[in-house]
Amino acid sequence: MNSKKLFFLILPFVFSCSGPRNLTYFSDFSDKEVVTVEDVSSIIKEPVIQPNDILNIQVTSLNPEANIPFNRNSPGDVGNASASVTDGYLVDNNGYIDFPVVGAIEVAGLTKSAVKDKLTNLLSKYLGDPIISVRYANYRITVIGEVNNPSTFIIPSERISIIEALGMAGDLTVYGKRDNVLLIKESEGVRQAVRLNLNKKEVLNSPYYYLGPNDVVYVEPVKSKKEEASLTRSNISLILSLISVGSLILLNLN
Repeated sequence: MNSKKLFFLILPFVFSCSGPRNLTYFSDFSDKEVVTVEDVSSIIKEPVIQPNDILNIQVTSLNPEANIPFNRNSPGDVGNASASVTDGYLVDNNGYIDFPVVGAIEVAGLTKSAVKDKLTNLLSKYLGDPIISVRYANYRITVIGEVNNPSTFIIPSERISIIEALGMAGDLTVYGKRDNVLLIKESEGVRQAVRLNLNKKEVLNSPYYYLGPNDVVYVEPVKSKKEEASLTRSNISLILSLISVGSLILLNLN
């Protein structure tokens, strides 16, 4: 085999690309298959309140004037040490909020429903049949990595799935690993990392399908930008070298 033939045999390998990747979500669904969840609530675990959470708490009853001392930004709160410049009650490092009239109340480790019941019992001796509303003021999730719009998002509805979160972040780029999305959760001081495969339908029934407050979604790249840039530079150098060698071979053959 002469040098000219050898050059043209090597050249296609230089320009060869990697095999195709699966960029389709839930690609293991068959054309006729439908997956249903009979009781979606059974896989939605209500998050518990943690230190540094901010809660919006509203108190109402049949006597509007009696409600005033128990609500923020009301005349009864003027000069009250429990009032805050933020809208809501900050859960301190020990898990307590400082509630008007009642004082310190431990809420960390409880769900919103449990806090509502606890406040209802505490305020019953002050108000007749109090109605308590408890919401997060800082229910947020963060999406970073190989997405088009990485950011931290406030979730007013207090319910969001990982698919909706990725949609808010502009979806994954072509470099994002759809089969290895990292979900970082923290509950009761314990940090947990979970890997989710978005190419599989099982994620729809996963207890991690719905995100909790302060969850972080990290989309890992197929390979780091540094490696990709290094590989690109190496390929360019190789191509230029082969072109130079090929040119010399062609010149010698003439």
